[in-house]
Amino acid sequence: MLAMRDIGKSFPGVRALDGVSLTVGAGEVVALLGENGAGKSTLMNILAGVVKDYEGEIAFDGVPARIHSPKDAQRYGIAMIHQELNQVPELSIAANIFLGAERLLLDTRSMERRTAELLRGLGLDLSPRRLVRQCKIAERQLIEVAKALSASARLLVMDEPTSALADAEVRRLHAVIRDLTARGVGIVYISHRLEELEQVADRVVVLRDGACVGERTTFDRAELIQLMVGRPLGEMFPRAEGAATGEVLLEVEGLSVAGDRQTGRTALHDVSLDVRKGEIVGVAGLMGAGRSELLETLFGALKPTGGAMTLDGVPYSPKNPRQAIRRGVALVAEDRKAQSLVLGNTVAFNASLPSLRKYLVDRRWESAVVGEQVRELRVKTPSLAFTVGNLSGGNQQKVVLAKWLLTTPKVILMDEPTRGIDVGSKAEIHALMAKLAASGKAVLVASSELPELLAMCDRILVLCEGRVTATFTRGLATQEAILEAAMA
Repeated sequence: MLAMRDIGKSFPGVRALDGVSLTVGAGEVVALLGENGAGKSTLMNILAGVVKDYEGEIAFDGVPARIHSPKDAQRYGIAMIHQELNQVPELSIAANIFLGAERLLLDTRSMERRTAELLRGLGLDLSPRRLVRQCKIAERQLIEVAKALSASARLLVMDEPTSALADAEVRRLHAVIRDLTARGVGIVYISHRLEELEQVADRVVVLRDGACVGERTTFDRAELIQLMVGRPLGEMFPRAEGAATGEVLLEVEGLSVAGDRQTGRTALHDVSLDVRKGEIVGVAGLMGAGRSELLETLFGALKPTGGAMTLDGVPYSPKNPRQAIRRGVALVAEDRKAQSLVLGNTVAFNASLPSLRKYLVDRRWESAVVGEQVRELRVKTPSLAFTVGNLSGGNQQKVVLAKWLLTTPKVILMDEPTRGIDVGSKAEIHALMAKLAASGKAVLVASSELPELLAMCDRILVLCEGRVTATFTRGLATQEAILEAAMA
């Protein structure tokens, strides 16, 4: 169906693609792998008409295809789910799904009816009239899938479609993919979750530094990682069994938070937990279980309606994030672009922001301390003055970690810390988590990736509809047991 031949693209100072070729057959799923910056998104943006000037040629159904705009791509039946969600937050779900496909006269009723059908097919119980800004990040990701399905595409590009989804939602999406391929739809599937490739892909193409370095029909994880990073990666989950832990640092008893139908916020009911010094505690649950709400409440961003908390043996009830930061609590938020970074500003600005005192900037301190932290975390940036929005996802996440480490926290809350980043950056963040715990920090991490929780955590707390349904100690937890508790 699709043949991209010898595709090349240069940006100022960067050769993003160098002679890359890719084919996709009708009904075939081709996984496109590579680290952040390998050229995957650039290649797909060329196919989707977002990047207009490129070298090489594209053929569709054996006929040369001229794709120089998204409208050109639509005419060929090409749809793309972008990694960075392209939505209008102030419009409804239905309006976002049909944006660009409206006719001269809007048939709002038909749009909402079709939207409801698409959402039900993806397991989403949402009103088509709900504003997108009121949806959670995982819901917004599935809304993007619904938008692509609404176009009845012949070729569908999925760029990190499962990065914010829990296992149940991932399985539902894979079922949708199987249905599409049975109808002859070709799919290009970009994912950093290597464990899901065997369930969804027919073939794997690997890019590194803008060039194709391998193609496989088998799914040997170690081999694929080595192709992507150019070297053996070593331990993906560097967490020792039975890590030593100290006294309780953070304790929560009977925590409750009111829900909000308008924003889709999940209520919390009588949640109790504790995290010890040197311990990593995981929070598991399906989409909408209350994982983010729990962490945001501990950080002072949401107001509890009941319960009590202590931090280091002293009562703890932050009225806002500023008070939480002063008590030594940090939050790596789920959506780094919307909640953690000022994208138009520099690496130095973002990394030093929570450490400012009386709004004064000490440039000498910023250059020395931020520079040291950036080097230690191996942030790939030309300089501290580089705009953070131009960094890859993995390096943006490292900047988020750098800014919180500079506040010298006692408790680190992490919400989906490895969402949408490559395997190399994932391994580095896992190593940092282990290092923080070994230094006596308390780490509470919410993640939709069960292998991550099972390998890194001393204990795992499971939430379902805002309630704790199970707690597992390390070694006794299994994916099956966690999923059963998550659907209790």
